[in-house]
Amino acid sequence: MDSKKSNQLNRRKFLGLSALGLSSLTILPSWTINGIKIAPSDRVTMGFIGLGQQGMNDFRSFSAVPGVEVVAGCDVDSMKTERFKRTVEEWQESLGLAPRVDKYERYEELLERKDIDAVEVCSPDHWHALMTIHACQAGKDVYVQKPLSFTIAEAEKMVRVANDTKRVVQVGSQQRSSAEFQKAIALVQSGAIGHIDKVYAKVGDPPSPLDLPEMKVPANLNFNLWMGPLNDPNIHYHSDLCPPISLNPPEREKLWGAWRWYRETGNGFTADWGAHMFDIAQAAIGMDGSGPAEIIPKGVDGADYMTFKYLNGVVMTEQPYLEDMPNAQGIKFIGDDGWIEVARGYLACSKSDLVPDELRGRRPKNLTPEERKKMFEEMQKAQKEGGGSFEISSPHMEDFISCVHSRQKPIASVEVGASTAITCCLGNMATEMQRPVNWDPATHSFGTDKEAWNHRLYNYDYRGSYKL
Repeated sequence: MDSKKSNQLNRRKFLGLSALGLSSLTILPSWTINGIKIAPSDRVTMGFIGLGQQGMNDFRSFSAVPGVEVVAGCDVDSMKTERFKRTVEEWQESLGLAPRVDKYERYEELLERKDIDAVEVCSPDHWHALMTIHACQAGKDVYVQKPLSFTIAEAEKMVRVANDTKRVVQVGSQQRSSAEFQKAIALVQSGAIGHIDKVYAKVGDPPSPLDLPEMKVPANLNFNLWMGPLNDPNIHYHSDLCPPISLNPPEREKLWGAWRWYRETGNGFTADWGAHMFDIAQAAIGMDGSGPAEIIPKGVDGADYMTFKYLNGVVMTEQPYLEDMPNAQGIKFIGDDGWIEVARGYLACSKSDLVPDELRGRRPKNLTPEERKKMFEEMQKAQKEGGGSFEISSPHMEDFISCVHSRQKPIASVEVGASTAITCCLGNMATEMQRPVNWDPATHSFGTDKEAWNHRLYNYDYRGSYKL
């Protein structure tokens, strides 16, 4: 065999080192594969909390990152923990490794494990704060799905605890790691289209009141534990809130958890997609770690759209960024010397020579019923084959794992996630109160606005023994 080839560590074999089957070798300072020494310090051992379809997609992304080892999964649905176990162990076996993944219903037990370096938190939003805070206090680094938090007070507390414990916390706003969005941010900040006056960011509607009928809780789901700190007596089980799966035959969720669309349990499209599009907009206009100073809801004081006014003079409105595609999520930056449009897989500029060919992508278009059906069928096929999600982003996971090693701030740090989550909360607060809201982004204060201070999206009393 060619000696040069024999000394190469191919990706499959390197990934093999990251799975649990070689954990017995950690008693050694290093081990050798094909002449290449791999130190145990190069591995990051992970546990996953929240194992719905986004958690499964995130596992697939993390499994592509060299050095990642997966040892545990936690969910309040026992069928989903079993699905996770089978999926991860199948991955381990495909690498020729001894399979083993431990299952938990209560995340606190997972956090007690000394062998876990980092966790992913992919629960519903109302659990993000407690799980992330407890993980930091347990000495774990955290990859937490977006939006960072359900309320403003939670976001503030998460920042303080992450910094006090010196933990790496990456928020799953993965567009931060996508080339088309990075280029858009760079163009705006370089002055390529002049001074920015307006930003159109299309994300979707705020949440609506919960109106799902009550259903019987299945035996495999601990719905009381799913509720956690939520204290609204109107919340009851419906399968849309916790989409069921089947193990035999294998069948994944038919929809994304609908908890996100209701006021009692989520923050609607405002946060679900605001955590992506508002996030990129604030990064581009220099408002990371800050936020708007005035928020005006749609239909109030002449505002045609939900409006965010920043101290640097920029006005961001939640409105279509493409005139012929009113529901397409994306962003348009408008300067005094041109414009930039950006969405997933698409980047355009009034100065077309500024956009590299490889980033232009394809402009979103209105699909015919036949095209929409074909796209849905292709998505279903890809999901059955173990992929095909708009939320998969290995580069974002790679950035997190790199920062776990380097102890540097990740690209979507907890401070960044907090400022974005707070912006989303402020938009929903103004919408519900049907009046403008003034906010000091430096001191995080509503001043003398008692109604805003008392709003549940600033803070709410947790249920029972749960405490923030």
